[in-house]
Amino acid sequence: MRYIIIGAGAVGGTIGGRLAGSGHEVVLVARGAHHAALREGGLRLKAPEGEFTYRLPTVDGPGPLGELRADDVLVLAVKTQDSEAALQAWAPVLVEGGGTAAERLPLVCAQNGVESQRLALRRFRHVYGVCVWLPATYVEPGVVSAAGTPLTGVLHLGRHPHGTDETARLIAADLEKSKFEAPVVPDVARWQYAKLLHNLGTALEAVTGPVADDGAQAFYARVRAEGEAVLDAAGIPHTSVEEQQRIRGDKITLVPLPGTPRGGGSSWQSLTRGTGTIEADYLNGEIVLLGRLHGVPTPLNELLQQLANTFARERRAAGSMPLSELVSLADRVTG
Repeated sequence: MRYIIIGAGAVGGTIGGRLAGSGHEVVLVARGAHHAALREGGLRLKAPEGEFTYRLPTVDGPGPLGELRADDVLVLAVKTQDSEAALQAWAPVLVEGGGTAAERLPLVCAQNGVESQRLALRRFRHVYGVCVWLPATYVEPGVVSAAGTPLTGVLHLGRHPHGTDETARLIAADLEKSKFEAPVVPDVARWQYAKLLHNLGTALEAVTGPVADDGAQAFYARVRAEGEAVLDAAGIPHTSVEEQQRIRGDKITLVPLPGTPRGGGSSWQSLTRGTGTIEADYLNGEIVLLGRLHGVPTPLNELLQQLANTFARERRAAGSMPLSELVSLADRVTG
């Protein structure tokens, strides 16, 4: 199979690089300065065992590829706020032998949150969800880093909305040859909703800095408690922290990489890059949406959603709000 990585940033670039490193055919899709750097110098992947350069076909959309191949796998790895545009661009592309990508090809959503696969299912017949447990960083145009060892990541994979099939198993086998563990599960959403609870802290990190000290951890616990209450009210199952720890164990240990400090997660990186957008509407905002649908108050998640969007829109520095200021704002909205 050939893997077309739609959004070759931190996560997409790492998956694409690791697949290429194990001998799989990969095409990278990127925009702007990152696209230019990938075309000129290749993808540089910094990892615990060294730095690798992969000179891979790189495009900025489906046009340069012409007809897609019948054995192509589309891996959607853009931020959720960019999913709709990507889906719209790739769904109608023709596939050799007849039909379109939406009709014939598997689309694998390797993203945070749960919204993209719902969007994808409106157009694509064969949609797969991935619970992405993959610490990776976009360092600069053309360069990504992945500091995990001995595995680069754990990627639970399954059909959306549920089930497994041979395609999922073939994709998982390729990933497992590429320094990932990729369990194929019939209930991938259960893992994704657990990851969503974890990701509720990414807006907190983006706004106030690392969730490391007791004060930040306590605030995150309150934010997560809102999320758990909402999922319980909605009847949405999710894996427990204990089950996640049992499966992942010590398979991913982060090690320092020279010249590639890991400043924070995906939302932190969005602010650092000054992209003007952030994922909060599909992380904390997912909890806000479910809370409104099921009558559960979610003031802290709503506050973080609003603040993260303001930081992105106004291009404020990541981590620039003191935690004490956030706590004061939270006290006001929670009464």
